[in-house]
Amino acid sequence: MEKKVYQLHDIVMMKKPHPCGVNEMEIIRMGMDIRIKCTGCKHSILMPRSEFEKKMKKVLRTAAGSEEA
Repeated sequence: MEKKVYQLHDIVMMKKPHPCGVNEMEIIRMGMDIRIKCTGCKHSILMPRSEFEKKMKKVLRTAAGSEEA
């Protein structure tokens, strides 16, 4: 299984959408826990890194602004 590469301020797609209907999240804090913010309603969620890696589907846009295929 490939290692998913992500960094601070990346926009990521989660496997399940947020209750507001958007499944795009911005990474706003990284460490042992990762805090992500919904791009739709701006609600933020703190979760352990292991849980985040299971729930993340793919990186949509990197912080540099380049599109990842």
